[in-house]
Amino acid sequence: MKKKISLLFLIMLLAMGTVLSACNSKEGASEESEGSKNSEASTGDKDPLGKYDETVTVRQVIGFGNPEDPKTPQGTTPQSNAYVAKLKEMLNIDLKFDWEVPSEQFEQKFSLALASGDIPDVMQVSVSQFEKFKQQGVLADLTDAYNDYASDTIKSYMEFDGGKTLDLFTQDGKILGIPGYEDPYMSAQFLWIRKDWLDNLKLDVPTSLEELEQVAQAFVDQDPNGDGKNNTYGVALNKELITWGYDARGLFYTMGAYPKAWTKGEDGSLIPGEIQPQTKEALGLMNSWYDSGIIDKEFAFKDMDKVVEDIVSGKVGIVFGEWWYPGVVLGQSRDNDPNADWIPLELPTYKGQESKTLVPASRITHVVVANKDFEHPEAAIKMINFYDELQKPEYEENKPENGYVYNWFQPRIYRPDNIQLTYNEVNEALDKNLDEIDSSNPISISVFKDTKDYLAGDETKWGNYFGRAAQDGGWATVEKIREKGNVVYNEFAGASTPTMVSKGSSLDKLTDETFTKIIMGSDSIDNFDKYVEDWKKLGGDKITEEVNEWYKEK
Repeated sequence: MKKKISLLFLIMLLAMGTVLSACNSKEGASEESEGSKNSEASTGDKDPLGKYDETVTVRQVIGFGNPEDPKTPQGTTPQSNAYVAKLKEMLNIDLKFDWEVPSEQFEQKFSLALASGDIPDVMQVSVSQFEKFKQQGVLADLTDAYNDYASDTIKSYMEFDGGKTLDLFTQDGKILGIPGYEDPYMSAQFLWIRKDWLDNLKLDVPTSLEELEQVAQAFVDQDPNGDGKNNTYGVALNKELITWGYDARGLFYTMGAYPKAWTKGEDGSLIPGEIQPQTKEALGLMNSWYDSGIIDKEFAFKDMDKVVEDIVSGKVGIVFGEWWYPGVVLGQSRDNDPNADWIPLELPTYKGQESKTLVPASRITHVVVANKDFEHPEAAIKMINFYDELQKPEYEENKPENGYVYNWFQPRIYRPDNIQLTYNEVNEALDKNLDEIDSSNPISISVFKDTKDYLAGDETKWGNYFGRAAQDGGWATVEKIREKGNVVYNEFAGASTPTMVSKGSSLDKLTDETFTKIIMGSDSIDNFDKYVEDWKKLGGDKITEEVNEWYKEK
């Protein structure tokens, strides 16, 4: 729910320097000075969805791509988005875009606008952008706006983790940003494997890393797809070894290595994973897998799109990743080959011990902020309330075919545990053999419908069902990991430190190039020790110091 509320008392103190009495009526203040034309747009009380008596204009900017749903009417634009009209109807907030550009042009355009001092009224920004705005002193204090106007639902979202994430965006007791964040377990890594290939080769499901290696080698050598050709390999990997999909994170984690993450060391301080002995050991294994063909010889030249093509076309049978794969690439694989039977497995054991996936201490997606010069900072809170409200089932018109494009509306805050809630609610409804699900969570409603359709024979709904609802599927595997507690936390959730800003990109390049060379054998594994020395001298030690200063403070 997104609701806007007038912080009349404080705003008039700042904008006019005159003390006005707070008023509970819908009349607003009796006088209006130049530069505060919207400050009198009273909502009458502190209703999270209270409608302004006078129109409040909110300036935004946007970088946008195609609507995610193909049912969106042709010709719809961010300004003609049905959410914009509904916002005006419900709250009397007139959302105006100063400019609209394709997503790939947004960062450059946004940077130029900020450099000129042209800051929008309400923004949805990254953690790093938030930090820059905070240092520049351009952010509105949202404390009273949040306390007075945030709906109970939004406040419950902020308390999901005991307020820990919200505290990251609070300074000297002032809330400067409202974080959008998610269940950290959404980042849990495990592996997906083609069960039909295992069956074709009469192989058991692997449970240890050693068994996984044997299976992966069989996928290389024993024609698992039965086409009589030498055209398959074992484990999918793209040239970005540590990214957001189809990469090497799960394999590193299996061996207790957590590169490009900050975990607790034995003394309680935070340590950088990329320079630890476990990472060296993992790189050594990957080098042997590269030599044996388990890892594709061309991996260093393949971006994620190319790896997806390999998965979909049936060239590879194992991929480390997350719960959502069935809804995209694995579903496409089944579309291409109905026999493709992908199953999830927890990370294999290593040296007799259960492996632990990395998850973030805080999985922050964005931060909602307002310009300190904006006369209605409460509008940002009310817009958050508004979006959340429109996700309720009673707003039946809120559909793509009616021009509602959710990914073009900001700000948005989601329930952090909505996937876990969906899994629980859908399975409870299935256990009761219900035809309809009674839920306030729109994802639960959507997934329940797709699940019923899939169970009735609609194979096109397999992805949504198997990723989010199946008791042997993607999210079910996350729940197993949660129950066992097989996780290590990435403890650093701050913005880039000063040395990260100046040295981080060069250190990342050093890491990526060194790791790739070691895997491909153009550098000896012994060169890892030299890499560690260079990493530390070229700024790594200073970054480690800064990260630990942040950690002690937070």
